[in-house]
Amino acid sequence: MSVHLPPLPPVGGESTGVNVADVVSREHRELLALCDELTADGTDAGRRRVLAEVVSAGLSRHLSAEEQYVYPAVRAAVPDGERLAEREIAEDRALLESLRLLEDAGDAERRERAEDVGRRLRRHADAATGELLPLLERMVSAEELIRLGNRVEVAREAAPTRPHPQTPATPPWNKVVDPAVAIVDKVRDVVGRRTTYPQDL
Repeated sequence: MSVHLPPLPPVGGESTGVNVADVVSREHRELLALCDELTADGTDAGRRRVLAEVVSAGLSRHLSAEEQYVYPAVRAAVPDGERLAEREIAEDRALLESLRLLEDAGDAERRERAEDVGRRLRRHADAATGELLPLLERMVSAEELIRLGNRVEVAREAAPTRPHPQTPATPPWNKVVDPAVAIVDKVRDVVGRRTTYPQDL
């Protein structure tokens, strides 16, 4: 079944890249590992603050990319996909609100806020790997899964680095609004010397 993506230019006769399920699952593992360190007993306050910035930026980018490409693919290709996508968008909005509270938290409450983010992220990851992605893999071709993976990776780099629970969550508006909001976020990140990638920790 087709998910109506525009074609990619041919590279060696086939689409090349990583399957969307692998892209999303890898990001989930990386974000969960950061959350584990963020909530660990031995993490000092300074490290916890920087980890919170990276988790917030990484998870904001991840959710934006999923909402732009993964959920529309689920709607188009998976039986009962509309209901599944709406459920995940509602959960994502709650997760973004939890991230917003983490960003606003002081040292005293940062760990508690981070634990809430971690719980919501684990539910999000479990739903994706246990239900959404396996259904998508069964319903669309290997080439389409690679094309989706490519688009998710590109969208992630143009996505906001801060949580915006009130922005549109479905195409076409999120594909217009998220990159515009991201520009403002990235300027604020540079001015505030905010860490947004794990490799910069």
